[in-house]
Amino acid sequence: MLLSVVVPVHRAQGYLRATLESALGRGSGDLELLVVDDGSRDGSAEIAAEFAARDPRAGVLTLPEHRGAGPARNAGAAEARGRYLLFLDGDDLLRPGALDAITARLAGSEPDVLLLGHDRIDWWGTVTPPQTGPDGFSTVTPRLFRRAFWSAHGLRFTDGPYEDVLPVLSATLLASDAGTLDTLDRICVRQRVRRTGTFATTPGRHHFAIVDAYERLLAATGPDLRIRAARARHLRTVLDDPGRIVPEDRAAFHRAADLPGSYAVHRAQEAVRTGRARTREALRRRKKKLRTGLTRAAYRADLLRPLDPNLAVYGAYWNRGVACNPAAIHAKALELAPHVQGVWVVSSRHRDRMPPGVPYVIEGSLAYWRIMATATYLINNSSFPGGFTKRPGQRYLQTHHGTPLKTMGLDQRAYPALTNGISFEKIVAHADQWDFSLSANPHTTEVWDRVYPSGYEHLNLGYPRNDVFFTATPERIAEIRRRLHLDPERTVLLYAPTHRDYRKGFVPDLDLDRLTRELGPRYVVLVRAHYFYGRSAAPDSSRVVDVTGHPSVEELCLVSDALITDYSSLMFDYACLDRPIISHAPDWAAYRASRGAYFDLLSGRPGDTPGAVATTDDELLELFRTGEWRSARTAELRAAFRARFCPYDDGHAAERVVRRLFLDGGE
Repeated sequence: MLLSVVVPVHRAQGYLRATLESALGRGSGDLELLVVDDGSRDGSAEIAAEFAARDPRAGVLTLPEHRGAGPARNAGAAEARGRYLLFLDGDDLLRPGALDAITARLAGSEPDVLLLGHDRIDWWGTVTPPQTGPDGFSTVTPRLFRRAFWSAHGLRFTDGPYEDVLPVLSATLLASDAGTLDTLDRICVRQRVRRTGTFATTPGRHHFAIVDAYERLLAATGPDLRIRAARARHLRTVLDDPGRIVPEDRAAFHRAADLPGSYAVHRAQEAVRTGRARTREALRRRKKKLRTGLTRAAYRADLLRPLDPNLAVYGAYWNRGVACNPAAIHAKALELAPHVQGVWVVSSRHRDRMPPGVPYVIEGSLAYWRIMATATYLINNSSFPGGFTKRPGQRYLQTHHGTPLKTMGLDQRAYPALTNGISFEKIVAHADQWDFSLSANPHTTEVWDRVYPSGYEHLNLGYPRNDVFFTATPERIAEIRRRLHLDPERTVLLYAPTHRDYRKGFVPDLDLDRLTRELGPRYVVLVRAHYFYGRSAAPDSSRVVDVTGHPSVEELCLVSDALITDYSSLMFDYACLDRPIISHAPDWAAYRASRGAYFDLLSGRPGDTPGAVATTDDELLELFRTGEWRSARTAELRAAFRARFCPYDDGHAAERVVRRLFLDGGE
C-alpha cells in the first residue's frame, strides 16, 4: 500500500465529511484512511464510522479520552500500513488530482520527505497561498513522510500545543541533509481556515507553548541556522497575530521568545511596516485606477468591433458559476445550436466552481469586457457586473431565478428598511436592457410586468432548470443517491429555508436534532441553506447532511421524498415533481410585515398553499406522526398549487428557449 492518510478528529463535524470525501473520492485507490477519534463529543465519530462502514479503505481508531492532536496522530501512525504517511487535519481537503500526482511522483523516486503544494481558504471563501519558509522549513507546509524513515528516527508528535514543531522540522532537516527531501510543485492540499472553534483562532497565553516547542527542537537538532531562522519567522508570526497573542501579552511573549531587539524596537518596526503597507495600498489604488482607465479604453475600442453572431455570454447568481436556468439553456444550446459558442462570466472567488472544459472569463477582466462588447446573446438570471453598454443587435434574455412570493423590483419601495440602498432607477435601467423575460407561470408574468416596467417580451415558456424533473430516469435518481451516500430504504427530507432580509447569517428555525431524533433512523434530512450563505449551521451527521455546497439543487430535489421549506421559491419548482411539500413557517407574520408577499401562503386556499402547514416544531412532528404530510387533503392542495405555478413546465422548456433565442423559433 502506498499511502496512509491519518486524520485526527476533535470537534470537526462541520468539516469532516468533505475532508474524508476528498481523500476517498478522488484519484488513486492505493491508500488507507485512518480517522483517529480524539474523544469527539459532536457528530465527528458518527461521520467517520459512516465512511468506514461503506468504504473498506477507511477505518476508525477511537481513543478512550481526548488527548490532543499530537497523541492522536501518533496513534494513527502506529496503526498505519502504507509506505508513506500523510497527516491531515479534520478540515483539510485533498485537491482534485492530488493523489494521482502524488502516486506519479513516488513512482519515479522515493524521498524520505515530500513537500506538497497547498493553499488556504478562509471562511469568506478567499483563497490565498500561505507564507512559507525556504526549503519547507515551515510547519504549515503539508508533507509526506516515508513511514520507515519516520519510525527509524523515532519521530513522534509531542503533547500539547504546537505538537508538530519537533517531529516535522526534525524530519525535514534530516531529509534535507541526506538529500532525500523532494517537492511536488502542485496544489495538493487546501487548508480551510475556520473563523472560530480552533486552537489557532483562540487567543491566550497557551500560545506561549511555541517557545518551549522550539527549545525542544533546538535541543534535539543543535544550533542549525535553518531551524533558528524558522523559529524566528514562526514566533514573529504568532506574535503579530491578534487571534493568538492579545495586545497586553505581546511584550511578555516577546521577552519569552527572546527575539532579537527590544519589543519597543519591534513596535517601531511594525509601525514602519504598517506605513509601508499603507504606501503600497495607495500605490495599489492608483494602479487600479489606471488599470480601470485602460480597461475602459479597451472596452470602448471593442465596442467598435462587429458583433459575433455565434457568441453567447452566460451568468448566474451574480457570477457564482454554472447554475440555474442559464445552465440548462447552455446545455441544450450545445445540443441544438452547436454553432453558438457559450462563455460564462464568473468572479475570481468562484472560479474553482467551473466544470472542466467550460469556457469562462473573470468578471472585470479585459476578456470579460471584450465578450460583453462583441457577443450577440446575453443570458443571465441576475445581472452582469460593471455596467456594460448594450449595443444594437445584442439580445439579452433575463431568465430570473424563481417565482415571486415576496415582493420584488419596484414593489420593494414599500419596504424601505430592507432595501439596503437599492437604486430603483438602476432596476428600471437594467430592465430596459432586456429583450426577453422568461416566465414559469402567469402569476410571475403579471408580477414582472408591473415591477420591471419596460419594453421587453415575455417568454412564457417555463423554467429550463425544471426540465430534469420530467426527464430524469429512476436509474439517474438512484445514481445521484449513491453519490450522496443515501440509503435507498430511508425517507429523504430536503429542508431548504430561504434568506431573511431582517437577519444576518443562516439561523434555522427548525430544531434539526429534535426532528431527526423523534422521526427515527428511517429518515434523513438534507439541509440546503440559501446561496447567500454558502454553508449552513446544520449539525452534519448520518441523519442530518449539509448539502448547501452541492452544485445542483435540482439533484437534491430529485433524490428527496418531500420538501420542507418556509418561503423559498424552491417550492414552486418542487411542485413539478408532485411530491409532498410541507410549509414550516413559524415567522410568517414577521416575514410578510418586513418584506411583503403576493399571496397568503398559509391560507389553506387551493392554489395558495402547497400542502401541509406547521408553524411550530411540535406541529411539524405531528404532521409526520399522523401521516398528514402526505394525506389525500394535502395532495389536493398540491395539485392546485402545481396547476397554478407549473403550467408551462413539461421537460421541454430549454428546447423552447433555445429555439426562440438562437434559432428564431425555427428548427
